[in-house]
Amino acid sequence: MPSAKDIVLGAKPTIDAPLPLKSTLPAVEKLSTDMLPPQLSGFVFDVSERTQCPPEYVAVAVIVALSTVVGCKYAIMPKQYDNWEVRINQWGSLIGPPSAMKSPALKESIRPIIELEKESNEFQRSQNQDYQIFTELSKVGASAIKKQASELLNNGMKAEALEKMKAIQLDEPPAKADRKIVNDATVEKLGELMNENPNGLMLLRDELSGFFAKLSQEDSQLDRAFYLECFDGNNRFTYDRIGRGTIVIENCMLSVLGGIQPSKIAKLIRMAMSGDVDDGLIQRLQLAVWPDPVTEWQWKDLAPSKEAYLAYRDLVREFDRMKPATDGPIALRFSQAAQLMFAKWMTELQGDIRNSDYHPVIQSHLAKSPKCIAALALLFELIQGGRSEVSVGALTKALAWAKFLKSHALRLYSITTSSSLNNAKLILKRRSKLKNSFTIRDVRRKGWAGLTENTDIRDALDCLVDHNYLIELNSTPGAAGGRPTNNYYWSPTLEQDP
Repeated sequence: MPSAKDIVLGAKPTIDAPLPLKSTLPAVEKLSTDMLPPQLSGFVFDVSERTQCPPEYVAVAVIVALSTVVGCKYAIMPKQYDNWEVRINQWGSLIGPPSAMKSPALKESIRPIIELEKESNEFQRSQNQDYQIFTELSKVGASAIKKQASELLNNGMKAEALEKMKAIQLDEPPAKADRKIVNDATVEKLGELMNENPNGLMLLRDELSGFFAKLSQEDSQLDRAFYLECFDGNNRFTYDRIGRGTIVIENCMLSVLGGIQPSKIAKLIRMAMSGDVDDGLIQRLQLAVWPDPVTEWQWKDLAPSKEAYLAYRDLVREFDRMKPATDGPIALRFSQAAQLMFAKWMTELQGDIRNSDYHPVIQSHLAKSPKCIAALALLFELIQGGRSEVSVGALTKALAWAKFLKSHALRLYSITTSSSLNNAKLILKRRSKLKNSFTIRDVRRKGWAGLTENTDIRDALDCLVDHNYLIELNSTPGAAGGRPTNNYYWSPTLEQDP
């Protein structure tokens, strides 16, 4: 390793040649048609083909959408005798760069739910008009009845006056429009909406980064705690506010769906894996998919498959028409053969978690997967028309998802390494904009995407040092003292700009 004097004087001592900056993203499994019921696969791959987005995005979006509509109507008991209950709500995220076509996948998948909400709004509007007309008519009749009651009261006939007043008909105001999707709301308002829509809601964000950024703020920790409670779908939550009083939410039933860029979620992963913020929030994104990008874009102008859309839309409407039981969701259990399959899978999963070298955050993510997989098996059974028990066929599809989702989770949690590598490539590409000797501050002042925080810059520079592109030297504080500064020098073996 050359000395500081050698570098400053421009000497070119013999040092190791730079090593290639190879991508470290683990491979992920691809979605196949046999992982979905036929009622979904046609729609999923039709949207994928037309919009040229990965089918994984559409599949996750339709699963979260259908799970939202089922809501509290059905649940699954993954053990034959235990009272462990799993609700069907799911948390999904579509991970990819801005050009990955996440938004079209979301828009197409929630269209049937938007249609239901519009119809509910129209019905509620007509009900309001009828209510207002009836109220005006009632005022006319009530005026005459009040006059008669007043005369009776003046004549000392109090009981008769009271009976006369009871004849005034008061109609209950119409129920509020049915809600299924919430885009942005305070937790207090969200709690009220949950009470008005006890079947559950979906938090839909085109970009989840804003949602998570808000929850990472110091003054949003109570909000964060509320959302943590919403993952299970059957927790009771009470909050007290001076303005709103006490609000009790019997079922915190919430699904989550949205897209997020790798650079945005990388910060969340780093915070969790460093222990700065590790309360399990990020691990609740069980339906997190980060597929390989569609590399070749072609001009396509294809008509949507009406048959595929109607098959999916009819499912949404069928589940919406289901009436929730008054005493809680209808609970299904596995068939005998399916129970053995699930027990075997979960035993192997727990062994993998306990006997592997996975980071504790990854172990936590995998430990939450039984809820996701059991809920998927329940959804697939309901799609197939089953209403008594969850069959081997439905569980087989869900277990295929377990293997698939694990590969995407491992890619997700490797993002801290891959993010540093990508940032290192960016610095190397733009090294002509940096002097031969520079500091972290010099890089930060450039304002390059992904390189605005010291932690990200340091990780990228460390990567370049490890791959022999940079030489790191610590300056010695002067007579006035102060903190030593890390200076970075480009390797003398780099003769030309890349």
